[in-house]
Amino acid sequence: MSESLAPQRTIGASAPDPAEAESSRQGLELLIGSNKFRNTNGVVRIQGKEQLFLESKPEQGLLLVTIDLYGNAGTHIGHLRRNVLVLNPTEQFSVDVHRADDSVTADLPWVRVTDQSTGQTVLEACVVAHKKIQVALGKFYSHKGMLVDITPHYCRIGSGTTLFGDVSENKGGTVVLG
Repeated sequence: MSESLAPQRTIGASAPDPAEAESSRQGLELLIGSNKFRNTNGVVRIQGKEQLFLESKPEQGLLLVTIDLYGNAGTHIGHLRRNVLVLNPTEQFSVDVHRADDSVTADLPWVRVTDQSTGQTVLEACVVAHKKIQVALGKFYSHKGMLVDITPHYCRIGSGTTLFGDVSENKGGTVVLG
């Protein structure tokens, strides 16, 4: 057997840090309004449909947002895929993307979707820490035509469901709203 194929032991090498290994397995923490959803896969299901997907790409200094946009009758009127509007037939929506600057320590990425007809923020999300994304503002419709209203204090779906200060462990799964 060749010496180069024999297992080598590196002097001074240590076993991987268990805390680091656990952290790498943990999913994203999503802060939606005042609610915490721990260990998620970044997908938000609203009224039974996966409507929002958030991804953090720290090596690129980016937050990536994918969202289906509906009108108040549940009609599909827009689609943002990884920060690019791929469906926007009436040019109703605009997107602002801020890429983090590596030279500035506290500079974090964010994405804002605006309804140009009203000037209202449809969705505003930002990275607040490693594997932690906050959706502080949102005002958009579900596929059933129900208003999803997100403020720093709550997340409300239609007139029936309001989440305020909830904490949920998602075990690597999807966030379910409504």
